[in-house]
Amino acid sequence: MSLKTLTVATSLILSFPIYAETVKLPSYQADLSQTTVSGISSGAFMAAQLGVAYSAEIKGIATIGGGLYYCAGSGETKNMMDYIMTSINTCMKAASDAPPPNPEKALEKAKTLASAHQIDDLANVKAQKVYLFSGTNDKVVNKLVMDKTLEFYQLAGVAKEQIKYITDVPSGHAFVTNNPDDLACETTAPPFISKCGFFQSHQLLQHLYTDLKPAVEAGKTSGTLVSFDQKEFLDSDKTSMADVAYVYVPKTCESTACKVHIAVHGCTQSAIEIGDKFYTRTRFNEMADANNLIILYPQVLRSTENPMNPKGCWDFWGYSSPNPDQPDFFSKEAPQMRAIMKMVKRLGETKVAH
Repeated sequence: MSLKTLTVATSLILSFPIYAETVKLPSYQADLSQTTVSGISSGAFMAAQLGVAYSAEIKGIATIGGGLYYCAGSGETKNMMDYIMTSINTCMKAASDAPPPNPEKALEKAKTLASAHQIDDLANVKAQKVYLFSGTNDKVVNKLVMDKTLEFYQLAGVAKEQIKYITDVPSGHAFVTNNPDDLACETTAPPFISKCGFFQSHQLLQHLYTDLKPAVEAGKTSGTLVSFDQKEFLDSDKTSMADVAYVYVPKTCESTACKVHIAVHGCTQSAIEIGDKFYTRTRFNEMADANNLIILYPQVLRSTENPMNPKGCWDFWGYSSPNPDQPDFFSKEAPQMRAIMKMVKRLGETKVAH
């Protein structure tokens, strides 16, 4: 092996996430009455779907550079290609050549599904806390999409004081931090984590829960990052979800009933793509440590065959549905949402002594 080849190979090894031993997801007897979810990009769409479909269990959502529930169904949807094109154009560009999302249609769809008991009662949505964020330099998801997301929650009856909508930060399509060595604020590039002078994880958690204590200092966390077998929770071979996912558990949560927050990464942001950056550099864990919060980090991967998910995005147009022409990505039957909520349920189960 040449020195050049050895150098390249070493670089690849060092850049790949170093996983702890993978275990079965433990139970922690968590307090599931205060579960919340956040997401960026496709993860933001997933957060919106979880927040509506499982509104009886999800008490607050944060959407960063994403859009509203059932966005891909808000256009003319006769087959899978219609859902795909709507997700690309209406749910992202929303430009002059593409109609914006239709919050009225999305809400009517939600009412129909709730009546059929395919999602939870929409009265729960009205009680949720909602955090919305659109960076002024986000050229991936148009601000108009986020405006229509705000409108969806207003139509659903969410009170003004329960909504925080931020539109004045000059970030690109990225999760915002205050780490000095992250990308410049206006940047849209892997790993899609940019420094803009504050930690977005702290801001959104403070809105979703209120009266939280300040985060502990970086590197001062007391808890454990658990690498667990995500396959256990998958009941479909089309989820495009990874074998391994992560959960951060503060030391206090080993003996205290802690709350749960689900942090959903965006496209090309899984640990396979960017190592530990999403579950360490976003600084959810420091806030969790100070406030008795367990942070769940589900993972989705690229897939180039069946299902077709070439950018490793969460499903908000139907690729994981048994019949993509009649998708169920927006219902409680959606395989990715089922898997995530089964993980949450496990966290709430009585801890088993060993």
